[in-house]
Amino acid sequence: MRRSRRRRRYSRRREENLEEWVPKTRLGKMIQEGRISSIEEIFMEGLRIREPQIVDALLPGIQEEVININLVQKQTDAGRRSRFKAIVAVGNREGYIGLGSGKARQVRAAIEKAAVDARLNIVPVRRGCGSWECGCGRQHSVQFQVEGKCGGVQVVILPGPRGLGLVAGEVARVILGLVGIKDCWTRSYGSTRTVPSFAYAVFDALKRTYSLITPADWVR
Repeated sequence: MRRSRRRRRYSRRREENLEEWVPKTRLGKMIQEGRISSIEEIFMEGLRIREPQIVDALLPGIQEEVININLVQKQTDAGRRSRFKAIVAVGNREGYIGLGSGKARQVRAAIEKAAVDARLNIVPVRRGCGSWECGCGRQHSVQFQVEGKCGGVQVVILPGPRGLGLVAGEVARVILGLVGIKDCWTRSYGSTRTVPSFAYAVFDALKRTYSLITPADWVR
């Protein structure tokens, strides 16, 4: 119940931001003029997203999940300075995922900064059915084994058959669910208790799904 209210509040806030949005970049003006109507065109042209409203306009069903919130301290000449660091993941459960971090003196401001950073870092993820036990051809898992690394953490994502579910930790399940992956195995090595490094390792593995060209991508 609380999560549904939070999502409704976020959706209303996104609608208000889109109504008040005045594009500052060339890409934003092209989207507002209707010259670009899908986020696929942005990645096909190799353009860079510099405004978070672009993602809200092209992916209206995007969702947010707070991955982690920590209290960080910094010693300065004026004394000890404390701030909150938040990590937020965004995704539409249809093949797009973003992960970002933000720091602020208040938790809410840190979450909002992290959500903006996650939208600017959104990437497409290749999904499919890469398990030899299934072969259904649906986009419920990954097409092949992928590996990601961040700091001292390494994560391996392996394709799984339908009905398996997400054999992963809590943080990985949240990120994989936001991207739309329903069945897979995961292996992790290193300091997996470090939540930021573990989350970014999963994100790095998902980004690598487009690092390999499959026969379906061959130009005939």
